[in-house]
Amino acid sequence: MDPAHFNVTAIFAAALLSFAIGGVWYSPLLFARAWMQEAGLSEQQTRDAPMGRTFGLAALASLVMAFNLAAFIGPKASLGFGLLAGAAAAIGWVAMSLGVIYLFEQRSFRLWLINSGYQLLAYTLMGGLLGAWK
Repeated sequence: MDPAHFNVTAIFAAALLSFAIGGVWYSPLLFARAWMQEAGLSEQQTRDAPMGRTFGLAALASLVMAFNLAAFIGPKASLGFGLLAGAAAAIGWVAMSLGVIYLFEQRSFRLWLINSGYQLLAYTLMGGLLGAWK
């Protein structure tokens, strides 16, 4: 794919969207407590984490995900195709990959639902944004 076909502004916007969705998804408004319980983390552990590094690397990972999704969707995508492709990538690749890992790590189905649910929402909306933004 020709790099000139990438909408860099849309890719950055999609990365920001994914990052923002994660901020709400893992906040006390939605799944923070359930996620911490299932992940075996205390509030103190989350407060003591190196937040600058964590958020910086998470933002970088979101940018890589958005760029990869843009390459997968292609330059002629529509809103509908972007939504479908984002959901397919989230379910077929991300959620199933997490599922395999969680089975071997003996993590809970509830944790898989929380983390895969975030990925499904984020990828679907990123795909829609990338497909619609010309």
